[in-house]
Parts: sequence; C-alpha cells; structure tokens
Amino acid sequence: MSFPKQNKPRLALAALIAASVVLGMALSWTALGRQFDNYAYDFLFRALQPDPWDATSIILAIDEPTLAKYGGNAGLRGALAAGLERIAPAKPAAVAIDVVLAENGLRDADARLETAFAATPNLVLPAYILRDGTWENPIPRFAAHAAAIGQVHASLDKFDSVSREAPLMKAGGRIRRWSLALEAFHVRVGGTILESPEELVVGSVHIPSTLKDAFVDGRMLRIRYPPVKMGGIPQISVAELDANPALAAKFSGKTVFVGVTAQASGDNRITPYSNTEPVPGIEINASEYETIARRMFLVDARWLAAAAVSLVLASLVGLAFALTSGTRPDWIANAAAVAVLAASQAVPAVAFTRSTVWPWLPGTLSVVFAIASSAFWRQMVVRRALNQADAEKTRYQRAMQFVTHEMRTPLTAIQGSSELISRYGAMPEAKRKQMAEMINAESKRLARMIETFLSVERLSAGQMDMKQERFPLADVVEACVARARAYAERKSIEIEVEPIPSCELQGDRELMEYAIYNLLTNAVKYSPERTRVTVLSEDGRGDRVHVASLVRLTIQDQGIGMDKKEVRRVFEKFYRTKSAEQSGELGTGIGLSIVEQIVTQHGGTIQVESEPGKGSRFTLVLKRA
Repeated sequence: MSFPKQNKPRLALAALIAASVVLGMALSWTALGRQFDNYAYDFLFRALQPDPWDATSIILAIDEPTLAKYGGNAGLRGALAAGLERIAPAKPAAVAIDVVLAENGLRDADARLETAFAATPNLVLPAYILRDGTWENPIPRFAAHAAAIGQVHASLDKFDSVSREAPLMKAGGRIRRWSLALEAFHVRVGGTILESPEELVVGSVHIPSTLKDAFVDGRMLRIRYPPVKMGGIPQISVAELDANPALAAKFSGKTVFVGVTAQASGDNRITPYSNTEPVPGIEINASEYETIARRMFLVDARWLAAAAVSLVLASLVGLAFALTSGTRPDWIANAAAVAVLAASQAVPAVAFTRSTVWPWLPGTLSVVFAIASSAFWRQMVVRRALNQADAEKTRYQRAMQFVTHEMRTPLTAIQGSSELISRYGAMPEAKRKQMAEMINAESKRLARMIETFLSVERLSAGQMDMKQERFPLADVVEACVARARAYAERKSIEIEVEPIPSCELQGDRELMEYAIYNLLTNAVKYSPERTRVTVLSEDGRGDRVHVASLVRLTIQDQGIGMDKKEVRRVFEKFYRTKSAEQSGELGTGIGLSIVEQIVTQHGGTIQVESEPGKGSRFTLVLKRA
C-alpha cells in the first residue's frame, strides 16, 4: 500500500509519537521509573491531605518512660499486662497486640499477662514469618485467649524503605494469615472475611485489593495516614495511665493497638508524611486500620488506562506541531506543548482527589519525548521544504539553460527560413514551399522537444501521472533507429539491429522513444566515423526477477568510452565527461539524467559498462507488460 507524498511526513510524525509513548511506558516500568512515581505519589500525599477525622482507634504505647518504669525489655510483659488491666474497665471494642509473644517469659509476668488476655474482649495477637518460611506464633497459653491471630509484616520500598502500603495477607508453610489491622477490624464488626480476585468484603466494607499470589505476597493496601493537622493516631502510654487512671476512659469503644513506641525498639518506619522522621510500627498498623474503617481507599490506575491517556497527550503534542508547521509561528506549537505538559502533571493530581493513584512518569515521559520528537520532525520538515525549494530553483535555472541551448538549433532554422522568405519576394514557388515545410517541421520538432522536456520535469517532480498504454518494444526500437540513421550516415556509422523479442511494454510510449533515441544519438555522437552501433535485446536471464518478466535492450558503440569514475556520475544532471567535452560535440549533460528518470518511472533500471577508447554499453532492463 502506498501513501501520497504529502501524507508521508505526517505518517512519520505519527510513528515518532507512538515510539515516544512506547519508550515512556517502557522506562516507567523500570525500577527507577517506579521510584519516580513513588516520589510523585509522596508529593501528592502531602499536598492533598484529607480533612482531619475522629479516629476510631487509639494506641496504648509502651514508650521510653514506660520501659524505664517496668525495668526495660525484661519488664515488657509486665508493662503490657498493666496497660491491659488499666483499660479493661473502659470496655474497648477490640485490642490488637503488636508484641511478638513466641517464647515463655518469667512465670509471674506470663501468668499476669495471661489473666489480662483472658479479660480482654476481641483480642488479636501477632504472628511473624521467619526466614525459613515458618510462622512464629504466640505461645499456646496466650493464643488460647485470642479471637484472631494477625500477621505484622511491613511492606517497605526496596529503594527508599518508605512504608506506603501494607500486605493484607501473608502466607508461609501453606498457612495464610490476614494482617493485624484487618483482623482487628474483622473481630470488631463480626462476620467472616469474604474474598474475590479483586476485593475483600468485611461486613459492609468492600476493600479493593487484588489477589496477586495466594501463597506469597498478595492483596496490598495503600495506607491513608492521618493528615498532619490531625497529629497522627491518638496515643496514651502505660506510664501515663499509671499516673492518671482517668485517662482509661479514652479507650472506651475504641479499637486499641498496643505496641512499643520507644525509638530504641527498632520497630520504626518512614512514611510519605514523616519524611526522615520514623513512625512506630504500631502507628502504621493503626493507620491501616483507619484506612479500612473509614473506607479511605486509594486504588491504583490500570496501566492500560495510563497508556491510553499518555497516547492521547502525546498525540495532542504531535497534532499541535503538525497543524502549525510552516503556517503559523513556532511559539504557537511551543505554547501548546507546554499546555499539554502541564495537563500531564495535572492528571495524577486530579486522579488523586478521586482516590486513584495515577502513575506520574508515563504521561510525563511520553509528552516530553513527544515534544522532542515533534520538534525534531518539524526541523526535518522545514529543512526538507527548504531543500525542495532550492531544488526547484536549481531545476528551473537548469531548465532554462537547457531550453536556451537545445532549442537554439530549431529556432535558428525557423528564423533563417522566415527571413529568406520575407527578403526574397521573387523566390521560386518550389523553394518557398521547401522553406515553409522546413519551418513547419522545425516548429513541430521544437514543440515535441518542449513537451517532452516539460513532461520529464513534471514526472521527476512527481507532478505528472505517466500514461499507461501497451506498446511493442520492437516498434519503438524500429522508429528510433529510423530517426537516428540519417544522423549516423553523415559519419558513415552503421547501426546494426539484432532481432528484438516480440514483447510489449507498459507505460508512456513517447517517453520511452525519447529515452531510446537519446541513447542512440549519444552512441553516434561520441563514436568516430566508420564504426558500428549495435542494438540487441535479450530476456532477463541472470536477473533476480523471474526470466519471463524482464527484457534487456542494449545499445553498444565503439566510441570514446568512459572510466569508472565517470561511469558513476554519468547520470547526474549537466555532467559531461572530459572526453565528451574534448570531442567538440555540443551537449548539455542533461540527456542521460532524463533517460534514467524515464526508465525508473517505467519500473526499470539502466546499466552502464564502459572503458576509455573501447566504447560504451548501455543496457535498459525493462519490465514486460
């Protein structure tokens, strides 16, 4: 399938735009690309914070003062038991413990803690997967009092260790566990956790979380951390409860998350809000719970949608450059490109306000690459237009040179004959008739010459459709030889014609006659007297195209010939070899370039073999009709 020439630049631009989108998407899928998307996500997370809300959870913190009061890490279980005993009268809705209790401790501390667990309703205890894939579960005496056991794994970005999402599910040893926050919500609202490939359903809450791999990491949830104005999840330490028991009332009806908040514990994470200031792991669990309880879900946009929008944005850039190329100032396209680039930045922000996490990098890179490729395309189009203008100017100048030179002979004959007729009024009728016939013949020759030249020029510039007619090759050769014999006889040159195959060509017979006649007259012109010009034809044997589809027409002379360097340039317009110039024969050097153009437009090729002093052999390889 072929396209009009004027459409090819736009097709090239469309290809560049498509390549820009493909490249932008490919780079976005890399680890570095995803990290840039995370940076953009963090920026939007801080810039578009939700309004503060009344938290339904609260943290019972084991902070530095609490550890100091209860004897450090050795007294951790005693501090935990004391805190649960303090808040029990307030009747919390559920209690989730983020302290791994996989080993036995001091007898008295374990007994006190077991008693506190037994008195705690809707208790959720933690479990952790070890490196060997086995679960580190609470000891049986503690697990017996738990309504559920939840996993307490964090999901940290490999590049910057920021906690942006949490795994709602972990699997180890073919055992799956839901996250501590999800289990805390589950035991509070009751019922069962229903799951489908796209979501989890707990009570009336539908949690959008896609199942990726049932026995690895799956069902990730982006955490909506409380806004800065809210000051985080409310927390009260065990030491504060000991000092002011009345604070226990704040735990009434709340889901309580109990964990170590002391910095020395090492259980601290960076969040999109905290920047370089770490947040205790228990606060991340509570924030995950708030995300579920308040249905503040952030859903990732589908990559197919991101690719479609990127293509639309990049196409707008290409359209701006295409519509303004060559007709309007460059600043219009540049302004439009800047506007599209701004739109690519606005899309993720608008999507975030609608709880959709839109990847920032694909659209940005696609637009940036589209701007660069469109600017390159415009530069090439402008340069091409300038080159075309220069070529047209050169063609026009050379055409005028050709006209003034080649047409001088018939014009001189016409002028001389007309002067003789007008000067000698008493000229015999026979002579007057001869002069009139000469003027008529030369004027027709001049008209044919002009028409042929203009046709070839229009053909070369792609402005003319070539005739499509069938004509016998033998007839064309015979007509050309008949016209050339008179010229050859003046130099006693014999034109020998070997049998021509009875095949037909398809195209413009008049142009083909011009090409063959030009080769014949060149052979005669540059051959010494009493030599031979041979015209022979054969099939396409030896060519890559099938033998039945080609015919070869060769014109061979015994003239001055050319060296290899001259052969390479012989079809350049207005090029004449040194030997041709030294021969004294008049010429413009345009004939062979026209011949090549005619043969090419007929789907053929022209081959040259020559050697100085031994003549030349021009072969036309033409397609049969």
